[in-house]
Amino acid sequence: MKDTGNQPGKWAPARHTGLRPHKGWPKRNLRFFRHRIVPGMFRQMGGVVLEPVLEPPPDGRVRITWIGHASFFLQFAGHSVIVDPNWANWHGPVKRQRLPGLRLSEVPEVDLVLVTHAHFDHLHKPSLRILQAREGIVVPRGSAKLVKRLGFPAIHEMTVWDSLHFGQLEVIHTPSHHWGARFLHDTHRDFGGYIVRAGGKSVFHCGDSAYFDGFAEIGRRHQIDVALMPIGAYDAPSGRDVHMNPEEAVRAFADLGAKVLIPMHYATFSLGNEPLAEPLERLLMEAERLGIRERVLILEEGLGVEW
Repeated sequence: MKDTGNQPGKWAPARHTGLRPHKGWPKRNLRFFRHRIVPGMFRQMGGVVLEPVLEPPPDGRVRITWIGHASFFLQFAGHSVIVDPNWANWHGPVKRQRLPGLRLSEVPEVDLVLVTHAHFDHLHKPSLRILQAREGIVVPRGSAKLVKRLGFPAIHEMTVWDSLHFGQLEVIHTPSHHWGARFLHDTHRDFGGYIVRAGGKSVFHCGDSAYFDGFAEIGRRHQIDVALMPIGAYDAPSGRDVHMNPEEAVRAFADLGAKVLIPMHYATFSLGNEPLAEPLERLLMEAERLGIRERVLILEEGLGVEW
């Protein structure tokens, strides 16, 4: 099916998951509420909150700090960005299970804030209102109005394969297999991931995605050093094909041809019927099976790693 994602007013059915739940969704939602939502409400948040390292990394290096969920602070020698910032303690009845690794008030001004799609756990307005970005905020096509009143000096709305340049910083908007509606009816919003390049290093933030053949295309088009890959929420109560399981994330990592995999989108919020600890356990088992364990970096929230 042809990808029409670059044509205004048209959408890419090969990339869009559709919004209709699959057969059996009432039973799955009841199980989700009883075994994930309710216990999570009474569970104390784990983790610690640390101070950000403000000194830039050396030339030719990138410092990657996982804040939690899909939120990352990326620092290059001359540039820095925040991706999908989310400091929420709750999303409706879903309670945060791990503290944000950095204190929001201590995050320095960055060059750009990047938002992969309009879902509430990725485009979190209270967090965005506090962050400062010299060059503004980047969102997929159709989401500019959502961030219009959040105080950013500029809004950059991107379509798939668009690129932006700010000095030595380059941002490329990549496709994913997901959906971008903030509410059920606003299906006009696009979605995807980003490649961020500066100082000779490239980081790919997948956003949310099920597995699809687009990962191979991304790898053919662009060289990637570090891939930030989602591994949780794969047992969706709706039954829809919206997120990758850990084995699929490893397969996508291989398709990309990236050098290092850093997992995300697990352990912070209970968004699927799988146990909180299962995604990481399955990821490590698959990496061991394939002999690539040394290429998988597991981050603790708030502790940056240089690569």
